[in-house]
Amino acid sequence: MNRIVSISAAPYDGYAFPQVLESLARCNVKHVEPAFIVGYTEAFDEAAFGPENARQYAGWLSASGIDCYAFSSHIDLGRADAVEVFKGRMDFAARLGARVINTNAAARSNAAGFFANIEVLSRHAEQLDMVIGLENPGDGSDNLINTAQDGIDLVKRLGNERVRLNYDAGNTISHRPPHGAGGVNPADDALLAMPYCAYTHVKDVRVSAQGYFFTPLGEGDIDCAAILHAVSATPLNLSIEMPLRLHRGPDAKPRRRDEPVPLAELEAAISASLRFVERHLGDSHN
Repeated sequence: MNRIVSISAAPYDGYAFPQVLESLARCNVKHVEPAFIVGYTEAFDEAAFGPENARQYAGWLSASGIDCYAFSSHIDLGRADAVEVFKGRMDFAARLGARVINTNAAARSNAAGFFANIEVLSRHAEQLDMVIGLENPGDGSDNLINTAQDGIDLVKRLGNERVRLNYDAGNTISHRPPHGAGGVNPADDALLAMPYCAYTHVKDVRVSAQGYFFTPLGEGDIDCAAILHAVSATPLNLSIEMPLRLHRGPDAKPRRRDEPVPLAELEAAISASLRFVERHLGDSHN
């Protein structure tokens, strides 16, 4: 099948979007997943999602020949202002051509707000012909989606085709470590979640006493090959996500390097990861 494999823009934290696209073009990448994620990327405010900025981003994409299928912009959807904020981000993503917008669900303490807000946001997703992908977090906090089973139960409860999962095993390994209380095996959990996913992030992580360090695919402690083999039996599109400017400490909280990762290092990691996907996905993609 002609599957979409995107590269998340998260590793390009610190670079302007035209530079990101130029670099991805050198790696023969056809799809980018723009990333606006607090803690993962440089600071931004809601003005970043205005119509003029959307036109500029769309123009850059068109000129580059690189498309946008998925978009990441994580917030807690249980917040009091979540409908206003996330609708603006959805509109921005739609203007770039995105069909999936990925976000966190909500802290468990914000559950009531989440269930009220998701009703409004799912209707907006239908108007935009878009799917909201709820992503499991990685910071160890108590979320509505701590594990795949939590996500499955949530999607079943909502019963809405516009709200599915965007499962990320690279978050699970720090959020619910395999040998900790309530821990799960990240790859096994990814396979459990897959039938309920609209999208998936494939991300590898090396675990050490100093914390959790993101790596090119196949160089960490997550069985990304097993995840890709399972994806190959589905119609799922995916992104390779490598936020190499940061790592998570032993407490699972993200820590960013002072300086952006050099482009040569990013391009080597992206090229290696694309080769890994080619070996283990086993079908045509773009």
